Amino acid sequence: MAQVAALVAALKSALKSAHLTYASVAAAMGLSESSVKRKFSRQEFSLAELDQICSFCGMEFSELVKLMEQRKDRLQTLTVEQEREIAEDLALLVVAVCVLNRWSFDNIIEFYVFKPHELIQQLARLDRLKIIELQANNRIKLLVAPNFSWLPNGPIQQVFLKAIQQDFFSARFEREDHELIVLNGMLCDSSNAELRRKMERFAREFDQLNQEDSSQPFHSRHGYTVVLALRDWRYHKFASLRLD
Repeated sequence: MAQVAALVAALKSALKSAHLTYASVAAAMGLSESSVKRKFSRQEFSLAELDQICSFCGMEFSELVKLMEQRKDRLQTLTVEQEREIAEDLALLVVAVCVLNRWSFDNIIEFYVFKPHELIQQLARLDRLKIIELQANNRIKLLVAPNFSWLPNGPIQQVFLKAIQQDFFSARFEREDHELIVLNGMLCDSSNAELRRKMERFAREFDQLNQEDSSQPFHSRHGYTVVLALRDWRYHKFASLRLD
């Protein structure tokens, strides 16, 4: 029974990540919203229904099982206070980003200016926050769930949004290993929802590649940042030409 509960919890997490509601699931399954809520509360799904909902989330059933296994006792978010502690300390923020990208102790020492005892102090703080477990010989065990994320509009996200606005888009994206795609169009609500599901799936695939490549030699890997964003927006200079 515990396994079923864990699977349903993982399914709820997948729905949340894909920005899907019980109402949208009900519509896709041809059921009433109350029926879907009842299935989740009673944890009563057939395999076919689970597979159908997974497909609606843009994932395979095997991915759901993997998510369930990876979610066990793993941290998914921090509190606002915990994020603020990291955001207000540049050294701690650097180390946090490194360990989330699966850098080893030696990788961090080689790349940044920390002395060993200074890095151990920062890692001990992340250990206290349950982001990592600092093990013997300075081995770092990552404890966060695969769907770990910074809080929406939280202290960490604000730091990176500011950096994105001021620095990220200052590049010309002319290098062979860079890519910039800007799209503009008009979508109905259902197409908007479908696009957001595909964005969530792409984010999972990026994280999966990041995990797989963590076993490759450190110097063969390079730091990349992907920004996925979707919002209703119009170029502000068009406003003067609009009929009011």
